[in-house]
Amino acid sequence: MQSCSIIGITDSRNQWFAPEVMRVISEGKVFSGGKRHHEIMQKHLPADCIWIDITVPLKDVFREYEKYEEIVIFASGDPLFYGFANTVQREYPECKMTVYPSFNSLQMLAHRMKLPYHDMHVVSLTGRPWDKFDEALINGERLIGVLTDRNKTPHAIWQRMKEYGYDNYTMTVGENLGNEQEERISVVEMRDEYSVPNCIILQRTNERNHPFGIPESDFHLLNGRTKMITKMPIRLTSLALLDLGNRDSFWDVGFCTGSVSIEAKLQFPHMKVTAFEIREEGSELMRANSTKFGAPGITTIIGDFLEQDLSDMPKPDAVFIGGHGGRLKEMIRKLKEVMNPGCCIVFNSVSEDSKRMFEEGISEVGMTITSCIHMAIDDHNPIYIIKAQ
Repeated sequence: MQSCSIIGITDSRNQWFAPEVMRVISEGKVFSGGKRHHEIMQKHLPADCIWIDITVPLKDVFREYEKYEEIVIFASGDPLFYGFANTVQREYPECKMTVYPSFNSLQMLAHRMKLPYHDMHVVSLTGRPWDKFDEALINGERLIGVLTDRNKTPHAIWQRMKEYGYDNYTMTVGENLGNEQEERISVVEMRDEYSVPNCIILQRTNERNHPFGIPESDFHLLNGRTKMITKMPIRLTSLALLDLGNRDSFWDVGFCTGSVSIEAKLQFPHMKVTAFEIREEGSELMRANSTKFGAPGITTIIGDFLEQDLSDMPKPDAVFIGGHGGRLKEMIRKLKEVMNPGCCIVFNSVSEDSKRMFEEGISEVGMTITSCIHMAIDDHNPIYIIKAQ
């Protein structure tokens, strides 16, 4: 494929096109789009044209495209807004591409709501994980536009928000926008099903407070044991040494109550947080505390860290070791095998023995101790907060 025209359309059964677009369609020989696009555009196409359905796997579609020099492609809304034009650019960087945009679905929904949308924060959940949506919630974006799919539906999104306590938004759902017979706009009614396609706009009603430094007394604790949680001043100092603002992937090894993971996620919501804990009780503790404080998106791994297959997990840029079970050196060696270049490790030592063990383990893997802070909180034992780079 040497050149293509990508035409954005709505769900209207009475499409209107500018004269230039009508000329492109009338002179076209080969057309492509989704099945829904074919249904909408069929009456506008030349009688003897060829149509290529866009279906998965896309490699089969691209194989068909290779047979033709020029193709006219139909896409929903603005093809450059999370649309098929981006895919074409990636697959055919040398292709001469002309784009004729229409309104995208979120623009249409904002217009139906008579809502100024110039500062709307947009998130696509179409075939994507929750990460960017979670980040928008934690950041407290005032206006969030969300593109959905058949799994991350308005109902599923609302359930996730309720689970983590984000009831400070109203949700408006737009279904079949542009379709004269089936279009529907509604403030969320917690229906189980919505017709597809749909999108949503969230409007913040009030700000949710995320404190910088959560008191340890506010967490659900392991069997009520106050000593089994990183104290707030120690936690914040450890996070400062981890320098998480410049990291993408953070591992919390031996998370216990989840306090470090949760504090990290709330302060740096862009980051992928993976938390490990050997105790089975850790799963429920992390669930209870992360929902209480509104920290979605933390990946929890239960079991012996040294026995975990880490190959498919996002490699860490920063690691906090909160528990080691007497096998600190083995843990450091395993971490060194998977961590990204420039990764740092922060460890809180409660004794001279564990401090010495950490320093030896770090030296053995060729890393360097770059910081060591000695702190005491109230009548608790002094703690060494040590960073290795």
